[in-house]
Amino acid sequence: MGYTKMMKKLTAAIATASTLGFANMAHAETFETAIGEIDASMTATLASDYIWRGQSQTNGAGAVQASLDFAHESGVFLGAWGSNVADEDFGGASIELDYYVGYGGAITEDISYAVSWNTYTFPQGIDAVDEWIAHVDAYGFSGGVKYAYEPQSALYTYIGYGFELPYDIGLGLHYGRTDTKDPIGASSDEDYADWAVTLGKTMLGIDWALMYSDTNLGNECTAIYVDSDSCDSNVTLSASKSF
Repeated sequence: MGYTKMMKKLTAAIATASTLGFANMAHAETFETAIGEIDASMTATLASDYIWRGQSQTNGAGAVQASLDFAHESGVFLGAWGSNVADEDFGGASIELDYYVGYGGAITEDISYAVSWNTYTFPQGIDAVDEWIAHVDAYGFSGGVKYAYEPQSALYTYIGYGFELPYDIGLGLHYGRTDTKDPIGASSDEDYADWAVTLGKTMLGIDWALMYSDTNLGNECTAIYVDSDSCDSNVTLSASKSF
């Protein structure tokens, strides 16, 4: 895999790891600049829900999402991502705006890595969340660690595996675990798990994804969200277009 192709794959993996959208740099435009080659991509996504770690961020409503990403040939990348959210769950904020910057590289043709700093903001709502991410791709497997340190600490570890089925259909498997460091609601538990299975295919120039997701939060969901169904199993459909 050439370096430019590697960076496209790498940016796809790290930029929107916690969302359903297939935002990626597969259709990136490459620019020669005075500081080197830069890939740029914009992606728009329509989804039947916004799922984050198995939890609905829109109370089961649809989501409109968009991203803008840049990747320098040195391995440095940065970008921004946005989506609507349920204002009753985010202190009155109806929009989430995320910003990230990081660095990635390839160890071999089949192994790549990235580290990034991300901030998730909710204008006129709850406080922003700051997080460090370390991510690795190797032979179809992916995994990493996300450490949120502001406004409170939480550790998220995840692993996934993706492979191609007949008819150019992609299948992705995901499992993640969140350690909140503090009890969730009235429970003594400090951690919970989420998992997902996603089918993806590109048709008519659009990236389609169908995902089944779930968590084991159960009744503790009401300690986080207004709607207790926000942590239940969910089937989500999305369509993304990159420019």
